Formats: sequence, structure tokens, C-alpha cells
Amino acid sequence: MQTLFRYNWLIRERWYEWCKEVPHEELIRERTGGVGSILKTLYHIVDVEWSWMQDMQGKSFPHRSFDNFNTLAAIRQLDQELHEDVETFVNAWDDSMNRRALRDTELDGSISVYAWGEVMRHVIAHEIHHIGQLSIWSRELGRPPVSANLIRNALILPEEAK
Repeated sequence: MQTLFRYNWLIRERWYEWCKEVPHEELIRERTGGVGSILKTLYHIVDVEWSWMQDMQGKSFPHRSFDNFNTLAAIRQLDQELHEDVETFVNAWDDSMNRRALRDTELDGSISVYAWGEVMRHVIAHEIHHIGQLSIWSRELGRPPVSANLIRNALILPEEAK
């Protein structure tokens, strides 16, 4: 589990660097799919990751608006502020936590119950899904996307060959 979170954080950081080379107007331009724009998508990834972690820990948290984080610098700053809390939770993860129950109030007021392991895997898949959208948009801009390759990032080191 931790490996895939580290993978997502590494790729996210590379997307932030990619964004530095793109005019702000292109980063905020409304696009088809996703949550609307490159910056909104990056903000959404950070917000969703942190919010689920807070939910699982039973912590209350403010609902933020993208309007307050509509620049690359603001999103990166928010990510840095929230990351330590998220990383601490992820690094403390063990398999005994997989089946813990999270009661979640839906927008319509109904209650859903999810296993923590399902939520963690959802957060991982959620970011990977949006990274795919960013890749499509980068090609629409005529720019190569960030590689989504998990291999060659030294996230899991092999045993020494004998």
C-alpha cells in the first residue's frame, strides 16, 4: 500500500514540475472530462486524498474551495501542508486496518459504510485515474506527459543478485 502512495506522490511532484512550463491560462482552461482544468484536477487529487485520511481518523476538517487555491504555487503549498499528516497515516498502515469500518454521510444524507482498505485503494486508484486525464490534456497541448511508469523509480529495491 505504501509503495503505491509513494508512487503517486512522486508522479504528482513531476506533474507540478511539468506545470511550471505551461502558461497559467492553459492550466486554468476548462477542459472536457475530469473536474474541468489541470489545476482543478491537481487540487482535487490533494483534497480528496487528505479528506479521506481525515475521515478514517475521525477528524473534522474544513471544506476548502478551489477558488482559494487557483495557482500552481497555492496548490503545491497546500499539498506540502497536508502531506505530513497523510504520510504519517499511510506509513502507520498495516493489514489489520483493512476491514475497519468508515461510516460516511453521503450528499443526500444517507450513510454508507466502507472498509478502510477499500478507501485506501480508492484513493490510490483515484489519483492514477486523474493522472491519466492530465496525460491526455498534455498531449492536447502538444507536450509529452509525465511518465506514469512505476518501474525505474526505485520504489521497491530488489534483493542483491546471488
